[in-house]
Amino acid sequence: MTDPSFTTTFTVDQTPRQAFDAISNVRGWWSEQVDGGTANAGDEFTYRYRDVHHCTMRVTEAIPGRKISWLVLENYFDEVEDTTEWVGTTIHFEITEDDGRTQVTFTHRGLVPEYECFENCSTAWSFYVNSSLRDLITTGKGQPNDKEVSATQAG
Repeated sequence: MTDPSFTTTFTVDQTPRQAFDAISNVRGWWSEQVDGGTANAGDEFTYRYRDVHHCTMRVTEAIPGRKISWLVLENYFDEVEDTTEWVGTTIHFEITEDDGRTQVTFTHRGLVPEYECFENCSTAWSFYVNSSLRDLITTGKGQPNDKEVSATQAG
């Protein structure tokens, strides 16, 4: 039986360490609206996208050049009945090297087709991982969500 969790994979010419460093730079590929550490086991960070989605993650594993894993501690979606669908799910980035190329496999274990958010979430992850993260690894510039500026900050 195969795991129905969302998974996607891409390959780049950069080193496993370059891939690891880019993945750890969550602000560089997912969102500039991230607070907290994102690179070391035990770090916790909060992601926010407007009032639509916010979550808190704990980095549970960080092995440079090999893997990074996160546990979803808290989650909120505004567009689904069960706003906590991600709570308790895990996100894994596996990094392998083959014939001088680096493969990154992303799995959101627990994000399954039965979830109301599955279609939107898998589409979003596909963009952030296969486009934005890949761009950050290969060019040094990802496509993260911009940091929101509050009305008081805007002046």
